[in-house]
Parts: sequence; C-alpha cells; structure tokens
Amino acid sequence: MPMEQETMTMLIGGFSFVMGVTFIAVLLLLFSKKRKSFRTAYSLVLGFLLFFSGAVGQALNAIRFDVNHPMASEEISLRLGMAGVLWAVSMVFLVLGLIRFSTSKKLNADPF
Repeated sequence: MPMEQETMTMLIGGFSFVMGVTFIAVLLLLFSKKRKSFRTAYSLVLGFLLFFSGAVGQALNAIRFDVNHPMASEEISLRLGMAGVLWAVSMVFLVLGLIRFSTSKKLNADPF
C-alpha cells in the first residue's frame, strides 16, 4: 500500500514504544508481592499483549507488502487473515484475564 516514506517507521516505532512500556508495567505488576492473587490474571494479560503484538506485526506486513508482486492479493489476504486469528486469540486471553481479575480474592492492601 503506498504511503509517505516515514509513515511506516513512525507507526512501528510508536507501537513498539507503547507496547514496550505496557509490557514492562504488566511485568512489574506480575512480580509485585502485593498482587500475588492476581498473578494468573497478569499472565493472561501478558499473553494478550504478545498475541496482539503478533497480530499488529502481521497487519503491518500486509500493509507494506509489494503490490506489484504477481500474487500480492493472495499474500496480503493471507497475512490479514493470520492477523485476524492472532487478534482473536489475544482477545480470548484478555477476556480470560478480566474474568480472572473479577474472581480473584480481595486484597487487604490499597490496590494502588
């Protein structure tokens, strides 16, 4: 797909930065001693982040695929399909994490 020259670089850089900060924050929460009862939920959120990153990676590969390739349409469709499957799996992890958060025991400490 034709784009301005630096658009893809900014898109990848911005996504990587935000996802990296989020990943680090969830890792810190996962290993926090105050939040031991939520470890399974945080692990599921990490699974969501990993699969979602894979989905975005596949979507970005589809966007930047060479449209002059003889089978470009099929290749782009395949990559977008793979992105959709990875996104669906990531949503399952997110929903399971949210369910786990809602069923975890209440903490005696302040949550923040």
